[in-house]
Amino acid sequence: MGNKTLLFGLSCILLAYYTYIPIPENIEEPWKVRLIDILTKIGTLTATLFENMGLMKFEDFFFILMRTQNVEAISDENLTVIDTDFSNIPVRLYLPKRKSERPRPAVVFIHGGAYVTGSCKMRPYDIMNRMTASRLDVVVVAPDFRLPPQYLFPAALEDCIFAIKFFLQDKVLEKYGVDPAHICISGESSGGALVGSVTQLLRNDPEYRNKIKAQAIIYPYLQVIDTWTPSYQENENGPFLSRKLAIKLATTYVTEDEELPEAVLRNEHMPEGSRDLFKFVNWSHFLPEKYKKNHVYREPVLGKLNASYPALLDSRLSPLLVNDSQLQNLPLTYIITCEHDILRDDGLIYVTRLRNIGVPVTHEHIEDTIHGAISFVTAPMYLHSGLRIIDKYITWLQENL
Repeated sequence: MGNKTLLFGLSCILLAYYTYIPIPENIEEPWKVRLIDILTKIGTLTATLFENMGLMKFEDFFFILMRTQNVEAISDENLTVIDTDFSNIPVRLYLPKRKSERPRPAVVFIHGGAYVTGSCKMRPYDIMNRMTASRLDVVVVAPDFRLPPQYLFPAALEDCIFAIKFFLQDKVLEKYGVDPAHICISGESSGGALVGSVTQLLRNDPEYRNKIKAQAIIYPYLQVIDTWTPSYQENENGPFLSRKLAIKLATTYVTEDEELPEAVLRNEHMPEGSRDLFKFVNWSHFLPEKYKKNHVYREPVLGKLNASYPALLDSRLSPLLVNDSQLQNLPLTYIITCEHDILRDDGLIYVTRLRNIGVPVTHEHIEDTIHGAISFVTAPMYLHSGLRIIDKYITWLQENL
């Protein structure tokens, strides 16, 4: 009995040591954020253990975990909610029941999940899309795209493109009573990257250019070139989204080869001949001074990988890699960044680059919260900052769509 008690005590101490990180002083609801961070680290440890035991792949554990949050398409007194498909891509539609004398605006929302987890059917996204459709009297379209490792890059992007192009057909817009001049594409995290790529591609396509009025991106992932920006350094261990976890999951969209995430962790993953791309993501040129602090810019190391991964050079994976002439075609843009987020600087760089070439940008920076805050708007992990972000997002849409 004594040995069991001692073993249990040591296990608790080791777990506490593994999961503990200091929580920044200005974080709202720090005890909730600490709990979220601890549970995420326990999940990471469990996924690693299961993978090492041969029970399941690391990313499969998180896929199963996220799937428990999926909810059915349930209509209410204000909305008809249905699951259907556009061009064989599953989508969830939120259709206001209120009669309208004129066509309604529409929002296409692309979910996050580091490309390998998540669904538009998850409860937090369902809540957010219901709030958007009800408060603004708009049609909301939420596509579900194929996930890796079964479907690698660019499958997710292709699915989003196919679904959105289907929706943008005149006959489909007419069917759902949508005004073709008032459509916004929005998304969060890795969904923000997909929004960036989709919007760039559609705005450079004469057939669809005039049907995208705006894009709204919430704490986006926008480049895989440099994973040692100041925000990656400052938030390396979280809270919630650590650098190691993000890289482990996101690189699965490119390959199952374990060599790539290890190289990305060292910032040594870019191939020879790719230095010309660094100018698009060089944070020392684009970050406001307050975010540079005492950090010193160091280029990613070239030519260390034996294997070749063309996706690393592809702007469809890293929307920041397009040149200014392509960015000039972008529509009205809304970007939310969070202070305690490894992806903070991706969003800040995009804001600067878009403003430098005259694209109208509204940027809101949330000082007191973490990446993924809108995923925690339901009990028991209810974060007020998540609801604040949703409210800011809906308010912007109301004023600009």
